Amino acid sequence: MQQIAVSELSAEGFARFGMVGLPLADGSPGAAPGAGDVALDLSQGRPRFYLMRLADRGTEFDVMARHDRVTQCLGTIDGPPWLIAVAQATVTEPGIADISAFRIPAACFITLAQGTWHAGPYFTEVWRNFYNLELADTNTADYRVCRLAAPMGFAP
Repeated sequence: MQQIAVSELSAEGFARFGMVGLPLADGSPGAAPGAGDVALDLSQGRPRFYLMRLADRGTEFDVMARHDRVTQCLGTIDGPPWLIAVAQATVTEPGIADISAFRIPAACFITLAQGTWHAGPYFTEVWRNFYNLELADTNTADYRVCRLAAPMGFAP
């Protein structure tokens, strides 16, 4: 199995794949609409914001998915960091050289740019809760997958 190195999340390091949403103090100048916000495109359908409970994810994957019509926001509500693998939207079929991995801390969330390939969230706990903002039909009408040549795991 191929192992992929995991990077700590930073706005600069993640910029090719989307944006990082950070906490903003309520009522401060930084909390004004637009200042510090992530870019979203939910114009292609009805938005869906929900809590998603995932179980037994582990840290291995062999499929990546993408959504061409929507940005997608993901974050956890229950504490520990989690992992995600991503590849740029410009890649037709991701291979190991195209894939980057990130550890996402609980105190922020990520927005995936339209068309960004992704595998995750991944974690080692039995189950975790995540919030997810996408379109109501994202997983049926805007869901393309790519099977990788070999399974991949996140390097410790």
